[in-house]
Amino acid sequence: MRVLDRLIAPTCIVCGLPGEVRGLDLCASCLAELPTIGAACARCAWPLTGGASSDTVCGRCLGRRSAISATRCAYSYAWPIDHLLRALKYRHVLTHARVLGTLLADRLQRDPGYGPPDLVCPVPLGPARYAERGFNQSCEIGRFVAARLGVPMRADLLARVRETPEQVGLARAARRRNVRQAFAVASQTVGARRVAILDDVVTTGSTVGEIARVLHRAGATRIEVWAVARAVH
Repeated sequence: MRVLDRLIAPTCIVCGLPGEVRGLDLCASCLAELPTIGAACARCAWPLTGGASSDTVCGRCLGRRSAISATRCAYSYAWPIDHLLRALKYRHVLTHARVLGTLLADRLQRDPGYGPPDLVCPVPLGPARYAERGFNQSCEIGRFVAARLGVPMRADLLARVRETPEQVGLARAARRRNVRQAFAVASQTVGARRVAILDDVVTTGSTVGEIARVLHRAGATRIEVWAVARAVH
């Protein structure tokens, strides 16, 4: 156990009771009740019913081309994951990044289809949004994911070359238009064949889909999406 765990008793960031799970500020009860995703589409992580296997693809993904090989989301965007992500993103509770990153990494390691990529690439923010927020929530989460999995993270690989409005509240088609040609690779080539795009939440997949197209054109051959949560509304 870490020295700090001996000196300062961890507190569950969900219920406020003493934390019981080593390395996480969570109690065992809250950890067990996190909204995990069961069977899901292998390409977009949309929850599926019935006897879906780990390589099942939903009807929507079957009907369209995509540069994304797989999407792996740890949880549904529901309580308390949604609360923790909003607190990180909008209230600057940066300590949540360690908990969320550790949870995502642990879920990835338990995924039977998981294989380490060559690098992890967080979804970038534009200069104006970064200046307003002061940090990139995907990058903060990604630090802990990459460290726990032993995979290098390249926060400088991608740039958002066009400022875009927040995606919140936009319909699927509007989200696709909003991020079109908004990203570019910082160098001529990616320099890696297997890349994982790391985001906090996947909603329609428009942002990560556009990034995947850019990475594919720059030489990446297998592109996965990793996210803490999947919005399923």
